[in-house]
Amino acid sequence: MNGTALSGAGNPLTVLRRLAKPRAQGEACEFCSLDLQPGHRHLVEVATRKISCVCDACGVVFQNAVGRWKVVPRDARWLSDFQLTDPQWEALGLPIQMAFFFQSTPAKRIVAMYPSPGGPTESLLPLSSWDALVQANPCLARLEPDVEALLANRLGNKREYYIAPLDICYELVGLIRLHWRGFSGGDRVWEEIEKFFVRLRDNALPGALHA
Repeated sequence: MNGTALSGAGNPLTVLRRLAKPRAQGEACEFCSLDLQPGHRHLVEVATRKISCVCDACGVVFQNAVGRWKVVPRDARWLSDFQLTDPQWEALGLPIQMAFFFQSTPAKRIVAMYPSPGGPTESLLPLSSWDALVQANPCLARLEPDVEALLANRLGNKREYYIAPLDICYELVGLIRLHWRGFSGGDRVWEEIEKFFVRLRDNALPGALHA
């Protein structure tokens, strides 16, 4: 595959495995050590893209902060009328049919990431067609930088597109790394990917191209 597997502060693959698994009992806020509840908030460290678990109180502290950390939104939106042709997808130059795209403040550009057995991988190819994609889908111009992504699932006959919090995208990456076996991944990983997108679609809010 054409790309570079990313690393961040500490061990990012440990974070991916944690996101892919059910929440452990006794999990604590990484800032104040308070016990966390199911559905707790996440922060992204902008420079490293490291995701941290936080309690609601610490999430409020960082909600309007500007700097090292950003609070990840809670809700995903399903873009049922998203406009993307097969030739437009091919022009993005990605090696697989599933990826997420977000505005990186440090990189000052749109970053394209795709899941792989080795973790999240960043495409090294220029995204020359992104502007045309935004023109056809104005909602992309309002992606919240660093914490919100366009998540595309085009595996098989699927054509699903979401505005998704970044932690959900990394949850997908962690799920693939956790369950991948052998060269082709094995049946289990494809079953888990299908379950992931069923859950995402069931829980997502309706989105709109111009909203």
